[in-house]
Amino acid sequence: MNRLKGKKVLITGANSGIGKACAELLGKYDTRLILTVRDKSRLQGFDEADIVELDVRNYGEVEQALKDIDPDILINNAGLALGLESLENGSIDDWDTMIDTNIKGLLYVSKIIFAKMKAKNSGHIINIGSIAGKMAYSGGNVYCATKAAVESLSHSMNIDAVGTNIRISNLAPGAVETNFSNTRFHGNDTKADAVYEGFKALSAEDIADIAAYILNAPEHVNIQDLLVMPTAQRNPFVLHRDPS
Repeated sequence: MNRLKGKKVLITGANSGIGKACAELLGKYDTRLILTVRDKSRLQGFDEADIVELDVRNYGEVEQALKDIDPDILINNAGLALGLESLENGSIDDWDTMIDTNIKGLLYVSKIIFAKMKAKNSGHIINIGSIAGKMAYSGGNVYCATKAAVESLSHSMNIDAVGTNIRISNLAPGAVETNFSNTRFHGNDTKADAVYEGFKALSAEDIADIAAYILNAPEHVNIQDLLVMPTAQRNPFVLHRDPS
């Protein structure tokens, strides 16, 4: 059953990875897509979608861009990891970018859209979290902290939504093979490729499938927190790599 037909879906960070895969799949559900990107030229193949150019880290931009947008569904996907250094060697610029994008960007978008959902007493928000928000790992420090904040905010938003028909979901993947690691290592392909060697990681399409399932559940069903890992990975520290 398609419960999503005709719904307006706002996806942040839709130019690649999980965000783009969600847009591609949800478009097949006959939804109206509203996709935010920092650079419109980087997003191709969505001729029927409304493309909104904005930087989620800038509240003024977010407020202006979303003032006339009233979606039924919000997927807070914009986010990134930068660096894998021990705390004392971390880059302040990287820290600021992760905090401003992963936490403040999510808050800025959610503040505006959540108010609109409350006014009409309906809506569904998926926050793309991470296993890193549940279990910290070496070198993850600030990134893990930002994803722990996403999980905590998801729980808090559910409390703020009590008495309404609004649903809030934290979707937390383990290893997903996208441009995530390439971004983390500042374009170092060798380091990025090594992350996924010897096992089959999740794909962006796998996460999109799960997001669609969550969104398409009956309205009385609220999947609040979902952790998904590749079969080869049981937590950040237990990962089977094929030695061949």
